Amino acid sequence: MSQLTDEINRRRTFAIISHPDAGKTTLTEKLLLFGGAIHIAGAVKSNKIKKTATSDWMEIEKQRGISVATSVMGFEYNGYKINILDTPGHQDFAEDTFRTLTAVDSVIIVVDVAKGVEQQTRRLMEVCRMRNTPVIIFVNKLDREGRDPFDILDELEQELKINVRPLSWPINIGAKFKGVYNIHENSLDLFTPDKQKVTERVEIENINDPRIDEAVGITDAAKLREDLELIEGVYPEFDEKVYLEGKVAPVFFGSALNTFGVKELLDCFVKIAPSPRPIVAEEREVRPEEEHFSGFVFKIHANMDPNHRSCIAFVKICSGKFERNAPYRHIRSGKTLKFAAPTAFMAQKKSIVDEAYPGDIVGIPDTGNFKIGDTITSSETLHFKGLPSFSPEMFKYIENSDPMKSKQLEKGVQQLMDEGVAQLFTNQFNGRKLIGTVGQLQFEVIQYRLLHEYGAQCRWEPISLYKACWIESSNPVALENFKKRKHQFMALDREGRDVFLADSAYVLQMAQNDFPDIKFHQTSEF
Repeated sequence: MSQLTDEINRRRTFAIISHPDAGKTTLTEKLLLFGGAIHIAGAVKSNKIKKTATSDWMEIEKQRGISVATSVMGFEYNGYKINILDTPGHQDFAEDTFRTLTAVDSVIIVVDVAKGVEQQTRRLMEVCRMRNTPVIIFVNKLDREGRDPFDILDELEQELKINVRPLSWPINIGAKFKGVYNIHENSLDLFTPDKQKVTERVEIENINDPRIDEAVGITDAAKLREDLELIEGVYPEFDEKVYLEGKVAPVFFGSALNTFGVKELLDCFVKIAPSPRPIVAEEREVRPEEEHFSGFVFKIHANMDPNHRSCIAFVKICSGKFERNAPYRHIRSGKTLKFAAPTAFMAQKKSIVDEAYPGDIVGIPDTGNFKIGDTITSSETLHFKGLPSFSPEMFKYIENSDPMKSKQLEKGVQQLMDEGVAQLFTNQFNGRKLIGTVGQLQFEVIQYRLLHEYGAQCRWEPISLYKACWIESSNPVALENFKKRKHQFMALDREGRDVFLADSAYVLQMAQNDFPDIKFHQTSEF
């Protein structure tokens, strides 16, 4: 086998998704702890030392305690190279998460045992289903009171519309929680509530081993055997092939905060999760083991380092080997670019990399060359698709509060829009700039970042709009007529495409009825 194939086979690139507060960032940290990437978890909350989670590093995240930017972390574990993308759970940042899902090969969903499946998780699961992405579910917070594990399994099946198969099983939950039986490896792990230490494992032959009774007591041992018998009766044997097709989700139970059940999840994950897969470009299917390099930008982040006003483009490598300083072609502009300082990430610690392989995420310093969705290759013309912008649901006019700083404001808005956190439209009737987002929180984040990162002050002015729709038509006369009739509601996006600003669902419906030749799109990819 070639070195390239070896490297591809040991890569595991996945995203962790969940509802806010289900414990996603904590789980990410514990995975890093096992990978030796960090030595003490950031979850230590004492008054003397204030540590915040390793993966949340933007100022506003530290203040709010929520992840708003997707962070990328890579580490080695048992001979595997693992790349985790920790996504924002907050639904106002769903768009960032949808795009992240285009850059991963599999997903771990974190579910809170007390709250079960929430709205946000359902929407993300739909994206996984569209792409047949394999999913593993981690039911978290077992050391707190919660629901019966069988009820949780039923809910997962109904809500996420996927078959599940438990690969570990809890012994009680909440105050009586004693541990987890690992069905996948036939072993028993006992729970001791400790945030820094890993659990003790009881060596057993099989489920009928008397050592189980000694460890957890006769009653609990009997219930465990009964539960397992029920599981074997109800759920089919776990089949790796069916999991890789995205049709069955293995389920693990644990407590991320107490580092419990996490290693079992990780050990099983590296064995069964897919290595990088072929990606469909508009031209053809691109396989990871091809010699020629190709990759796409799925995210842009401005100001990772506040001292240098720099943006970083996150590139997911799809095929071939990426090398520092090699000439690569930027397909959209046709330019040839060389990257002298490509970086790999460990939260905000960056290190320069000389080479990277399919599945890896490389950060490339960006001086304004890149847009989300751009393709870079060693020569061939390829376009990777599947990075949509969704129609925003909230709109405000952005106004400059400090006329002396109009340049800073303009630059800040451009860079933040490049990140894809929101979308900028220019109203063609009055020339005013409008920002559209998926959620209210983004307006606060934009205002905060403009002030703190660019020294620009903006204020928002309300405008009531229902949707922004991209419009197109194969009939130029009809298009012209529409634009004349609706000239007060026409805008351009940053690419100069026509956008219709409908102020109510009724108005949009009427426009669709009155102008049958015009197509109205709710995403920018059409």
